[in-house]
Order: sequence, then C-alpha cells, then structure tokens
Amino acid sequence: MSDETLYVQVPATLANLGSGFDALGVALDLYLEVSASPASTDQLHYTGQGQVPNTPDNLIHQGYRAAWQALGEPNPPSLAVHAHNPIPLARGMGSSSAALVAGAALADALSGRQLGLDGVFRVTAALEGHPDNVAPAVYGGFVAALAEPPLALPLPAPKGLLFVLGVPAYEVPTPLARAALPKTIPHADAVFNLARSALWPAALYAGRWEALREAARDRLHQPYRAHLMPGLEATLEEVYAAGALAAFVGGAGPTLAALTEPRHIEAIRRAMQGYVGQGSTLVLGLGEGLRWKAVSVPSH
Repeated sequence: MSDETLYVQVPATLANLGSGFDALGVALDLYLEVSASPASTDQLHYTGQGQVPNTPDNLIHQGYRAAWQALGEPNPPSLAVHAHNPIPLARGMGSSSAALVAGAALADALSGRQLGLDGVFRVTAALEGHPDNVAPAVYGGFVAALAEPPLALPLPAPKGLLFVLGVPAYEVPTPLARAALPKTIPHADAVFNLARSALWPAALYAGRWEALREAARDRLHQPYRAHLMPGLEATLEEVYAAGALAAFVGGAGPTLAALTEPRHIEAIRRAMQGYVGQGSTLVLGLGEGLRWKAVSVPSH
C-alpha cells in the first residue's frame, strides 16, 4: 500500500425494524467516509458528529485489527485514518457498526480482498454480537441476518419510499437499552414478533406496503425501552396518523424512523417535533452497501 490511499464509504443503518429484533436492518443514504494511508503508528483524525479521541482503541482500528486477525495476521501494518462521520452517535443509527465495517473493509482491501463482503460481515457481526446493523452496512438496502451461523440475505428495496427520522438531542447508550430488556418474555409475545418479522420480507417481496404497519409492531424491546424515550408511544401513533407506512425505533434508540411516501414527509416531520425537541429531523433514502476504492499517490 506504499503508493495508495484507500477510501471507504459505509452507510448509516437502522436495526430491528420494530419486530425483527437483532435480525432485520436497513441501510440509509448517509455515509461515514474514511481515508487511510500508511503510518508508523495507528492514528485517527476525526471530524463530524460528536467527539472521538485519537486513540488506538477507536472502533475503526478495532475492526481493522479484527479482520487481520481473522486472516491469521496478528501484527497488521499501521494506518493513519481520516474519518468524517455525519452519522449521529448513540442515536440508534449504526454509527459504531459503520466504524467497525470501515476498519474491516480497509483490512480486506490491503489483503487483496481475501475476506470479501461476506468475510467483512462475519468479522464485524462477531465484534458487534448481533448482525442487524453490520449486515445492511455491508450489503446495503434491507437485509435479514443471523449472527450464528453468520448469514445475511438482501431483501427487495421498495421504490419511491423514504425514511423520515426524528433524532432527539439526547443519547440512549446501547448497554443501557440492553439492560432495560427482561430476561424472559411471554410465549405469546414471542409468537407475536415471529409472525410480524416474517411479514417484513413477505410485504417487501409482494409490494404490499399497507402490511408494513403490522410488520413493524413489536412486543420484545420497544415497550421495555419506552421509558428511556419520553413520548415514544404517543408519537408512533401520531406519525401513523400523518401517513407513515411503518414506524419504529432505530436500534437501541432514541431515533424514531418512519417509512413513507414523499407526499407525507412534511406531515410526519411535524408529528415528530414534540418527540425530537431540541434535536432534528432527517429525510433519507435507502443506502448502498460498503464501497471502497484505492487511489495511487504519484511518486516524487
């Protein structure tokens, strides 16, 4: 890599889609952008959302080293990484997964694509412990995924639909959201979610957008986390009344996502204002998967 700079783009993602806890996810048209070049020691130069310290334990370098270890190389070449991240941190939009995937993709590029997309997915799913963010970050669009055995399958991308995202100003750290979940659930709730998570791919394949509202209903995680996101349940009803086809919490939250036809965007944004407070709303399309390129640097 002595004469090349690597460029990587990784999309933001939404996990769960309501009913598909730890199994369904979707990529958004908002990208972490990373460039990397050889260095004597690992370095990170970060701009964008939030503050990330320039330390060797940052998530990009973690993904980078894990990928090399998967290839049997415990001492990979050091990289100076420049990252620009427009993805809000700790908001349920997959910022940590994007960073891990970017690092693993850099290792894949340097190794001569020995991992490939499937290998990048396997490495990062193992790091995350669940695949629903890293799968769409790697493959793009809607994806159904398993962590064990590692498997990810793309789902059809609906044409002409957009996501309206309500992003509150406060964070919900994933460990806090995980701690809010019960250790056991009623059998009826498990059946409820299994049926609706199966409805997501069926509705996407059939083009039955009217079924997506039912597909997004959940009894496994959102009700137990609602106290961490004031106004969530009332706002879900309001965005449906405003025209949303499906609405759910992105990942651990607090971002609220609504899938809609363009004609309902402004009404849904207004319905989200009370929930968002001092935060913001975004309108995004479906994202593409992991993209990278190598650019030669002219010698002097």
